[in-house]
Amino acid sequence: MPRSDSLVGVPQRRGRARRAGSLAVITLAAVALTGCGRASWSDGLLIEGVTEGAERVTRLWVGAWIAAIAVGVLVLGLLIWSITVYRRRDGDDELPEQLRYNIPIEVFYTVVPIFMVTVLFFYTARDEQVLLDTETQPDNIINVVGKRWSWDFNYVMDDVHESGTQARLTGEPGVEETLPTLYLVVGERTEFVLTARDVIHSFWVPQFLQKMDMVPGRVNKFQVVPTQTGTFQGKCAELCGAYHSNMLFNVRVVEQDEYDAHMQELADKGQTGLLGSDLNMEEIMENQTELLPEGIRP
Repeated sequence: MPRSDSLVGVPQRRGRARRAGSLAVITLAAVALTGCGRASWSDGLLIEGVTEGAERVTRLWVGAWIAAIAVGVLVLGLLIWSITVYRRRDGDDELPEQLRYNIPIEVFYTVVPIFMVTVLFFYTARDEQVLLDTETQPDNIINVVGKRWSWDFNYVMDDVHESGTQARLTGEPGVEETLPTLYLVVGERTEFVLTARDVIHSFWVPQFLQKMDMVPGRVNKFQVVPTQTGTFQGKCAELCGAYHSNMLFNVRVVEQDEYDAHMQELADKGQTGLLGSDLNMEEIMENQTELLPEGIRP
């Protein structure tokens, strides 16, 4: 049965429409990446950091991208050159000379990747050592405890705590005000002592450009120095169960007087003392207990 003229070209039009739609999505995504979170091309489209260590992470990120792009351009250039120079021409009826191996090229292909990985490992290990260094005496110590599916914050030096409950994501405005909120003082060095009540969680504030796992029975630590005030979002970055996506919290970086007022507010609510590790489902390993502040040790 012959097709109607009105249907001729419909598949082609649909294909063009899909391609146009895909192009629009890609364009919008590119615009969003360049605009969302004040990310810029000079920072490798990485979200702007708000701690002293964030600049180091950004440099490592950008350097890795520059190296990757340089290698990609080199490989693509060699590929195009090989295709152009060694393409089959008119009159070429014989196969080119066949070689079983080429020792210099094979050595080159082995040494160069090893060199590249070694350089990347060196800079990563160097920066990681600085970012995870906890030898400097902190101005404040906060024990952050991950639990299904919320957070507890022990303000060790102020002897107060906040115990969070699972977020209720209703889609309505005002949900952020119900989340547990971690308070930090701008310009002060804070040490996070990370523990878990039940399963593996991960403490992540995207603007810190740094995160760390919280493993049952173990104690992990890192320090940050916030460089600007504001409210930032935090979340668990380790799939920890059915309501993992609800495991959210706020971070408020404030001046000293506002921080002191919040500590007093927690004390007035009766949230004095620290929540001990005896609430954990798994005991802290013996060789890890000394890493805990005094009031939290079992």
